Amino acid sequence: MPGGCTFAVIAVFALAALSPAVARLAGARAGWLLSLLPAALTGYFAWQVPGVSEGATLLERRPWVPGLGVELSFYLDGLGLLFALLVCGIGAIVVLYSGDYLASRKELERFYPLLLFFMGSMLGLVLAGDIITLYVFWELTSLSSFLLIGFEHERTDARAAALQALLVTVMGGLALLAGLILLGLASGTTQVTELLAQGESLREHRFYLAALLLLLVGAFTKSAQVPFHFWLPNAMEAPTPVSAYLHSATMVKAGVYLLARFSPVLGETSVWLHITVAVGALTMVCGALLALVSRDLKRVLAYSTISALGMLVLLVGVGTPTAVKAAMAQLLAHALYKGALFLVAGAVDHQTGTRDLDRLGGLASAMPGTALAALLAGLSMAGLPPALGFVAKEVAYEAASGAVLGALVGAGALLTATAALVTLRPFLAGDAPDPRTSEAPLLLWAGPLVLGLAGLVSGIVPRLVDGTLTAPAAMSVLTDGAGTKLALWHGLTPALGLSVVSLVAGMGLYGARPLLRAAWEGLRGIPVPTPGRCYDFSLQGLDWLAKGLTRALQSGYLRAYTTVTVLGLVALVGATLALRGSPVRPVPLADLRIYELMIPATMFLAALVAATSTSRLAAVAAMGAVGYGVALIYLLFGAPDLAMTQVLVETLAVVLFVLVFYHLPRFARLSSTTARLRDAVIALGVGGLMTVLLLAATALQFSPPISDFYAENSRPLAHGRNVVNVIVVDFRGLDTLGEITVLALAGIGVYALLRLRGPRE
Repeated sequence: MPGGCTFAVIAVFALAALSPAVARLAGARAGWLLSLLPAALTGYFAWQVPGVSEGATLLERRPWVPGLGVELSFYLDGLGLLFALLVCGIGAIVVLYSGDYLASRKELERFYPLLLFFMGSMLGLVLAGDIITLYVFWELTSLSSFLLIGFEHERTDARAAALQALLVTVMGGLALLAGLILLGLASGTTQVTELLAQGESLREHRFYLAALLLLLVGAFTKSAQVPFHFWLPNAMEAPTPVSAYLHSATMVKAGVYLLARFSPVLGETSVWLHITVAVGALTMVCGALLALVSRDLKRVLAYSTISALGMLVLLVGVGTPTAVKAAMAQLLAHALYKGALFLVAGAVDHQTGTRDLDRLGGLASAMPGTALAALLAGLSMAGLPPALGFVAKEVAYEAASGAVLGALVGAGALLTATAALVTLRPFLAGDAPDPRTSEAPLLLWAGPLVLGLAGLVSGIVPRLVDGTLTAPAAMSVLTDGAGTKLALWHGLTPALGLSVVSLVAGMGLYGARPLLRAAWEGLRGIPVPTPGRCYDFSLQGLDWLAKGLTRALQSGYLRAYTTVTVLGLVALVGATLALRGSPVRPVPLADLRIYELMIPATMFLAALVAATSTSRLAAVAAMGAVGYGVALIYLLFGAPDLAMTQVLVETLAVVLFVLVFYHLPRFARLSSTTARLRDAVIALGVGGLMTVLLLAATALQFSPPISDFYAENSRPLAHGRNVVNVIVVDFRGLDTLGEITVLALAGIGVYALLRLRGPRE
């Protein structure tokens, strides 16, 4: 029987397979029914909290690819538990939300299986106990997110955004696979628990730097870090439930999960620290600034998500106990408030038909429930007490040791507070809304309200999440201590002062937002090679290269295909022989007789005549001379039966060629002298390569020649004196029977064609 983690992953995939039938049978109630499983799994993982908080772990291992030592392994510790609760808990809310949000759409039968397929993939990723298992689920999340982003596939923008997300994340996935393989080779194991125990030795291994850089590329592409950040805002083409689930609470945090999971192995080095802090800080600032100049509500949330992910990468990169604790608190707070705000954005779009911030305002009176959910979530996003976002921000300030880190964290908090005000603008500013605007259906604002309340309660009573979720998660990353305890009030500390300054400055920056947008509009026209433009240019270049190669290689001429094939053969095999050396033995020319030299010389001259002659009959005669020369070689070296066969076949071939060529048009020279010389060089190269390969093959002797066995055993075992006949009939009887069968079938086919007659006219 599978263990709890294995059963949880399998159950979600099974529900994904059954969900179309459930949607057809249950109709509008399908969301309620399908949300029961993720809700139950949330309860199961919550039941594991007491044990995990005391240091207990669950490890489930089953053979998967025994030949490679790969196991289907699942591992539950504090870090995995935190992510599993987010995946299942927010997943249950999103499934419920989707039923009402897409109620008027006929594609729900297609949407539910994709959403649940992603849920199972993400759950398998965060619970993976084997690095190959982790990679498989990592790529499954990329595949399922591609299908979800492009869900509205009839729109060009949705298809382009889905392809962009797939290409960027799969590229990072390939880098991740290479890094994981290097870690496996360096540690001698694919098990995560065994690998994490070898941190010190792995950091001294020669594969460390390569594995670190490859894993960082994988994490940065998945978590939309600069310069790979451009795919996430474009992914907002997906339906709002997808954005709320994948691009705020779960998938984009997979990169952060990867860094946190392998921090005990890859961390504590200057390379790790400098890269993660630099990339995280740059991403945090760029994402927040882009959020301030955006007009689309979902894109504001997307860019602010990029900024928050940059903050998480920075904190995990710093790696001190307080920084890791702050990262876990920020991760939980961000999942709650950003998931709620994305769902709020969907409710606003559902009721007003627009997400343009310049056209929205005064919605608090028309949509009070939605406004309350937005206010609670925005409170946490801005870092205002008593929300969990404020508690997490205070710990982040405490983790920022030094002026540089303090300035970076302060800049991130300031810009995030400004982005929160931009997000709340449709409810707190503007004229009265359209009189036709009404409150969204219950499930469109109840879900985000639950998430907003969870963030508020966790901030008021932080011990509810500290000892149960954030501290165990931090302990899974750290080797000693769990950092500062979460608390709503730490006294009059420098962190509190910085928090107040960032809030005041954020409100001032919000007032300067029109100036920022004007400056941004002016900069957009400058042809700067931004990451997004580089991606577009790369796709255009790839398309140009593909068309060029197609024109060159798929010309429709057999001559061109043959030329490319033989040139590739000569280049690759010839280079290998040149680099590794060929075991060709020198040919003993002194032992050759004069007639043994005359025969191949005559064959060479005949072949030359056949290639250069302007008379078809002369060319056929020359080709016949080559064939008869082969028959003479057989005769000289003791194979008279093969010589007789060659003479008969060659005679028949010459006669048939003459009969056919007699009816062809007059000879015409269709190729130029240059083309003929080129073909001659290619032919000589192929012939020389085959000669070298033949000499190399005959020079290698791995076992005694089998000819001695045939000569010694033909008479005593097969009672035959003709060794060739004995080989054909006895030693290779099944092979000969197969050849006879083929000939018989061909004969039957010819006979049937001859007997087939069409109707008389």
